[in-house]
Amino acid sequence: MKYRSQIPNLFTLLNLAMGILAIISVFYDQYGTSAFLIITAGVLDRLDGQLARKLNVESEFGKELDSLCDLISFGVAPAILMWHLNLMETGALGIGATVLFAVCGASRLARYNISEFEGVYMGIPITLCGGIVALMSLYSTRFTTSMPFMLVSMLFLSYAMVSKRIKLKKR
Repeated sequence: MKYRSQIPNLFTLLNLAMGILAIISVFYDQYGTSAFLIITAGVLDRLDGQLARKLNVESEFGKELDSLCDLISFGVAPAILMWHLNLMETGALGIGATVLFAVCGASRLARYNISEFEGVYMGIPITLCGGIVALMSLYSTRFTTSMPFMLVSMLFLSYAMVSKRIKLKKR
């Protein structure tokens, strides 16, 4: 039965693998693949928590591992994808938005980990923001998009992750 407790962590590590592969895909200009891998990581992230609760194997280790993996898959990977695909030409502004997105994601995860959850999320979860960035990037591979719109969207999503004004109820 010891192995049963590691099943959710396996899904979490697969989430991380998808994030790393998404970053590698950007290096090869495979932007659609990168976006797809980030979205796949989101599915795996959803499943790891559900499995942990269903198998009654939730742990502090699993919670911390999940946050570390989420930072890569939904903070770093989408930021690098958006920067390379849409923001590189903006110079320091694009670099700033890229770094800010990952920093706000890390801050949001840290705040969530030390907070008592009372059924309401403060700020938009990093998983959702990273997924939105992946979808925006995927869209921009097919259609002409406004670079200022992408820059402003990254800044808004960064703010949305750490905002105490934005609250989402858990269903």
